Amino acid sequence: MGRKIQHNNIVTNELLSQCNKENIELGNDFLDYLHSVDRSPNTINAYRRDLYIFWVYLLQHCDNKFFIDLSKRDIARYQSFCLTEYKWSPARMRRVKSTLSSLSNYVEAILDDEYENFKPIIRKIENPANEKVFTKTVLSDEQVQGMLDYWVEKGKYDKACVLALAAFSGRRKSELPRFKVSYFDDENIIYGSLYKTPEKIQTKGRGSRGKMLVAYTLAKPFKPYFDLWMNYRKEHGIESEWLFPKKANGEYIDEPMDSSTLDSWADTFSKHLGEDFYFHSLRHFFTTSCSRSGLPDDVIQMLVGWSSLDMVSVYKDIDADEQFAKYFADGEIKQVEQKSLSDL
Repeated sequence: MGRKIQHNNIVTNELLSQCNKENIELGNDFLDYLHSVDRSPNTINAYRRDLYIFWVYLLQHCDNKFFIDLSKRDIARYQSFCLTEYKWSPARMRRVKSTLSSLSNYVEAILDDEYENFKPIIRKIENPANEKVFTKTVLSDEQVQGMLDYWVEKGKYDKACVLALAAFSGRRKSELPRFKVSYFDDENIIYGSLYKTPEKIQTKGRGSRGKMLVAYTLAKPFKPYFDLWMNYRKEHGIESEWLFPKKANGEYIDEPMDSSTLDSWADTFSKHLGEDFYFHSLRHFFTTSCSRSGLPDDVIQMLVGWSSLDMVSVYKDIDADEQFAKYFADGEIKQVEQKSLSDL
């Protein structure tokens, strides 16, 4: 169970069939253009959903007006409607407006010979204040260890292993099924402390392939759960190059697990934990644990593969008092010893 999101059943095939054909055609041309510049499928699908919602809104509340003919007042009313009637969060409203703004930029830059007098207006409408809606789940060492112990006790070694991989590598939910068994051969351990993938894996990023990165996993805490899962696989004849193979009709096949399975597992983890669990909370957990263990921010940045050092601060769930306690005591500044990866 992830964080609760407001869902609205807004778009139907029947409503789409009634939408302005020029809007539908313009949207499809824009999506084709995104394909041509190698935007990721996930990005394109998100844009498609945003546009469908907007076309239906124009049908129902704006006389099915053509996108090119919209006024700033039309956009302001749409924003107000989404916030008050659809109950969207400010963050979602900003994202949807970003889609419409990208469409405007496409019209201005690519279709300028057809619509010479077109002027982008989306960005002229002020965005709503970006207030946080979700309550972040901050997991303690005890909670994570408790989950690992529970699923091992239940004999659900696949669940324990996927939790351990997320907690001790900091990888995203979508990246976990991309790990192969061979990545965790002993020959791939560096400095006696880290599993290093022998090839790059696809992570989130611009383009259809995303960002390709070498991934690292803390070997000492992860290996016990990996071994339990591999022993189970051997005993039950589960053969696949993927660490978490897909299960179809009760049988494992040599394909990576679907993201939907991880979503279902997250629901199960939430029920056991007694609060919202989502895999991204373990990305925070990994960053926080590395920082508490004394690893410098630039080392954490390289472990996770962030391009900016600022991201470490975003994912560290450590408040000021805890930070101060590491450096100040008895009226003096303490000398803090830096730890190595083998200490984690």
